[in-house]
Amino acid sequence: MSRKYKFLDQQQAYFVSFATVNWVDVFTRSVYCDRIVESLKFCQKEKGLILYAWCIMPSHVHLIIGTKDKPMQDIMRDLKSYTSRVIKEDIQTYPKESRREWLLWMFERAGRKNGNNRGWQLWQQHNHPIELSGNKIMEQKFEYLHYNPVVAGYVESPEHWMYSSARNYYGKPGIIDVEICY
Repeated sequence: MSRKYKFLDQQQAYFVSFATVNWVDVFTRSVYCDRIVESLKFCQKEKGLILYAWCIMPSHVHLIIGTKDKPMQDIMRDLKSYTSRVIKEDIQTYPKESRREWLLWMFERAGRKNGNNRGWQLWQQHNHPIELSGNKIMEQKFEYLHYNPVVAGYVESPEHWMYSSARNYYGKPGIIDVEICY
């Protein structure tokens, strides 16, 4: 893997995106989004994750993060591992999941193709971290992250997307506390 796609400087903020295998739209149900939210809150409290911005889209997640404790690559590994396990359980047990068989088939198929897994894979392997070393790139990533649901046509304004920190930046209560830095 290229060096530019690794967390090199733990003192810097990073823009990180990660997607489900085959870009499967898992996060169309709040039960699964809530698992990401719970995990981000846990990582803030227990692992030293500094969360500057975040957005959950149907098939992927965008974060702007830093750390004050554990290395970011460890936090990301744990976040993805945990959410993969609990979302699998939720897919299996959520009574309103009409796509259960198909979702399980997609993620089990992906897991069997990847020797690093035990027959299940929710997330693509990479995180694609981008170091935010200057104001221009930071502004660009904040705008990209918060306007993602608008560009996708889900909402008219960033603060209307519930699963995003845009609400915090527009002075509205968000569902996760973030470090406002912009």
